[in-house]
Amino acid sequence: MGYVIGVVVFVVGMLASIALHEVGHMVPAKKFGVRVSQFMVGFGPTIRSWTRGETEYGFKWIPLGGFVRLVGMYAPARPVPVGAEPRSGRFEEMAEDARAVSAEEIRPGEEPRAFYNLSAPKKLVVMLGGPFMNLVIAAVLLGIVTLGWGVATATSTLAAVVPCAPTTTAVSDTCASGAPVSPAAAAGLVPGDRVVEYGGERVDGWAELTERIAAVGPHLTSVVVERAGERLTLELVPAELTRTVVDAEGQPVLAEDGTPRTVTSTYVGVQPTVEADRSLAAVPQQLWAQVSGTARVVVTLPGQVWNVARTLVTGEDRSASSVMSIVGVGRVAGEVGTIGGDEVSVGDRVAVWLSLLANLNVALFVFNLIPLLPLDGGHVAGALYEGAKRQIARRRGRPDPGPADTARMMPVAYGVFVLLVGMSVLLVVADIVRPVTLG
Repeated sequence: MGYVIGVVVFVVGMLASIALHEVGHMVPAKKFGVRVSQFMVGFGPTIRSWTRGETEYGFKWIPLGGFVRLVGMYAPARPVPVGAEPRSGRFEEMAEDARAVSAEEIRPGEEPRAFYNLSAPKKLVVMLGGPFMNLVIAAVLLGIVTLGWGVATATSTLAAVVPCAPTTTAVSDTCASGAPVSPAAAAGLVPGDRVVEYGGERVDGWAELTERIAAVGPHLTSVVVERAGERLTLELVPAELTRTVVDAEGQPVLAEDGTPRTVTSTYVGVQPTVEADRSLAAVPQQLWAQVSGTARVVVTLPGQVWNVARTLVTGEDRSASSVMSIVGVGRVAGEVGTIGGDEVSVGDRVAVWLSLLANLNVALFVFNLIPLLPLDGGHVAGALYEGAKRQIARRRGRPDPGPADTARMMPVAYGVFVLLVGMSVLLVVADIVRPVTLG
């Protein structure tokens, strides 16, 4: 039952996110006078639809996105200059077909309401409205999780002092291996100490402390701590350790030349206390971390999809950080409903589900900003190009060049669409045959 609840929560949340994304496009479009003929959640055959005013609303069978049909998306072709040869070829036919379909949607006398007649700034507002809505949803969900459950945050209060300096990245709790005493233990630091100054500069939080440790390096430095309500000044000499990197099983990680990979760092030997931060100030940091992390995934997406395809062929286990389809994320949501049994509270499961939906909305925000048709970013790029051309023409005293002929990008749109469908099918198959699991 917990698995089913998790899947249902995710599916409902995903459909709501898609619908609100399209609302982000529809509301400003109608505000600017553009006729919106359709508002659909999903693709393919229609499950159910109804008409309100001049817009048909409905749901379709394939819940992998949605769309709003804005009348007059593509401007008519510009007149061919006298004496010039008209463009021809398959690509031009594709562009002309798109223009023809766009023109058919415009009712007699509705030409001023066509999308292509909007100014470049208004086009930007309409096309960015959808991704911006997803960003707002993500921020709201992260805010709910932060206020309700808090964000695990490392502090400068010490949870443990490691007794000896390790020789690998796997930290030992004892010095049985004969490793030297850790700098923190030698300086007299104890669990419960709150580090307030390091190397003469105030620190507030674990991130600032680790930055100061790295900046000062392996040199004698003063450390001010609060202990039992009093401030103590201790002297500490960090160690510079070159350690072997090991994996989760404790095995050395090999470099490209086959030798064990090593890392050199300034080592003190302390571990932080983790507390729940319920401050709304943590939300922008979380949001930025998710947006930047998702952007890095998008940049490396071809390589990651290739790795997924390789696991299907070789039978290898997929990495926990592997990209997933909607099916894979839904499976994870279901596992959240069952993993841990009675030891995990319903509230904690809800927090994870909300976090998953926040991640989904961040992914929708970032992915839709890719500057290629048929994604929103492609239309944004077209509006920016159009606005730049008009500004240049205005400054040079030339006539208004008119709307950008974005229909000429239809070959790119078809190519991107085929790639997206192929990638989606591959990831769905992988999520069924070689799924990523929480266990």
